[in-house]
Amino acid sequence: MAQENIDELHRQIKELESKVAYLNAQLKQENRFGLQWIDVPEAFDAESENKIPILEEVPELAITNDDGKPTHILIEGDNYHALTCLNYTHHGKVDVIYIDPPYNTGSDGFTYKDKRFLEKFPDGAELPINHPLRHSAWLSFMDKRLRLAKDLLSPNGIMFISIDDNEQANLRLLCEDIFGNKCVEQYIWCLQDKSEGSFVKTAGLTVRKEHEYILCCMKNASTRFSRYKGKRNFENGGFSNPDNDTRGDWFSGNISRNGIKSTTGSKYYTIVNPAGIAFTRNWTLSKEEYEEALRDNRIYFANNGKGVPRLKIFANAEIELIQSSLFNDVHTSITGKNELKAIFGGEAPFAFPKPTTLIQRLLSITKPHVVLDFFAGSGTTMHAVMLHNRIESKNMQCILVTNNENNICQEVTYVRNKRVIKGYKYNKECVAPLGNSLKYYRTSFVGSNASSQATDEDKTILAQKAGCLLALAENTLYEQKTTNNYQIFKDKDKDVWTAVYFKEDVRPKFFNEFVDEVKELKGQKNVYIFSWGDVGSFESYFGDDPHAHIKGIPQPILDIYKSLNS
Repeated sequence: MAQENIDELHRQIKELESKVAYLNAQLKQENRFGLQWIDVPEAFDAESENKIPILEEVPELAITNDDGKPTHILIEGDNYHALTCLNYTHHGKVDVIYIDPPYNTGSDGFTYKDKRFLEKFPDGAELPINHPLRHSAWLSFMDKRLRLAKDLLSPNGIMFISIDDNEQANLRLLCEDIFGNKCVEQYIWCLQDKSEGSFVKTAGLTVRKEHEYILCCMKNASTRFSRYKGKRNFENGGFSNPDNDTRGDWFSGNISRNGIKSTTGSKYYTIVNPAGIAFTRNWTLSKEEYEEALRDNRIYFANNGKGVPRLKIFANAEIELIQSSLFNDVHTSITGKNELKAIFGGEAPFAFPKPTTLIQRLLSITKPHVVLDFFAGSGTTMHAVMLHNRIESKNMQCILVTNNENNICQEVTYVRNKRVIKGYKYNKECVAPLGNSLKYYRTSFVGSNASSQATDEDKTILAQKAGCLLALAENTLYEQKTTNNYQIFKDKDKDVWTAVYFKEDVRPKFFNEFVDEVKELKGQKNVYIFSWGDVGSFESYFGDDPHAHIKGIPQPILDIYKSLNS
């Protein structure tokens, strides 16, 4: 066969392969299943549109207690910019995120500035229920923020989102697109709580709405929840006291691990009941735990001693429980509102606040170290974290983010948690202070260009203003010294330091002064130095100090910001 014929056949094969690829792509597009919406670009204030976001502390609002408890963070600003900053300071460090975003009911105050129409129409007003882009604007708003938030989660991190029927279906599809469908679960938050006397309104509904939703998004599909301490709830009874136990009524719980075939391990052994009948199987208790319960009269044998051993669970005792997909014993916004009234002298300055009991349950089953809420509202999440720290003797740190629309951050979020920290009076009674400390930051902007187009001048300014970002990244929040060339920060309770030389001009006089200061510090030292390239050349200044870790600025900050924009 002539060479030209072979070449023609190859050409035809490539052409057919190209057509097949095109048809497959078309078929995939036509049969696509998932969430689609009109992307509504978001407009921000002119001062932030083409600048680099940073954080600045408001020192006069700091609350410091030398009580060994954590220092929590409150950030005032648009959560999009705050999440951008946190992607530098807390990338992969947050264990639990809880958010209570606007439900997009048409009357919940959700506003959105449409960048396309901003110059033509007075946009940024509340989106009414009949707005043609109501769902698209909300999804565009949430999509950007959830993607930023995902990168903050630790390898086994979890995000919980409260939502109702207005956007639940859309939000779940969006979360599955971001996290993967195997990493998203949905739970029910029951709104009928008889202990509060709460009865849900029925006007205009086909049925009485007694629930909202909690979406759970996991970074790792294999993540599992812990048990929580609580009382077994039997609404139809179930407790009795046939042996007149002085500890009161009880219920017998099963301790057989049904379905487990393994014949090894500390929980596979033989139990002989009082009638001499032996039961060899897997149990929920180890042999030592069983023998201790037996001595304590907490093991019950039915049928006059002939039955399988069961564990006595007392009505007034807290036990380790597995969380149900129905959150039906964590109260409702009625409790949340009453909590606010107590703190604010009988007034509730925020509509439909979540109860601290709901957040504490989420903390109980996840056991986090760092908690974030970037729709902070009245500040319930931080209040719940401090309560949980006291009750469970934990040391969790909370980060809150909210804008200051209608002065909510300064007059509600901050004031609430300040009073919880310091104690307050309600109905002439003093509520004991919870202690803890608090740092207050605001988002701010530097330079004249966005991070992707940052000039040398922008980088120089960023380095000079990055101190709070670097201190937050290392959790060394307390400024110890500031000069025209450097800053030094420290952890409140530990010998952990952050030293920042932020001037481009590394003159021997000033830089040597900085080096001498760092050498005098005892403990771990995170040393940031302005550099246009590799910081390796600065390591020799610090000798063989194994505790000094040399890092560069400002380029690593810009690299994170650029990756988010791309």
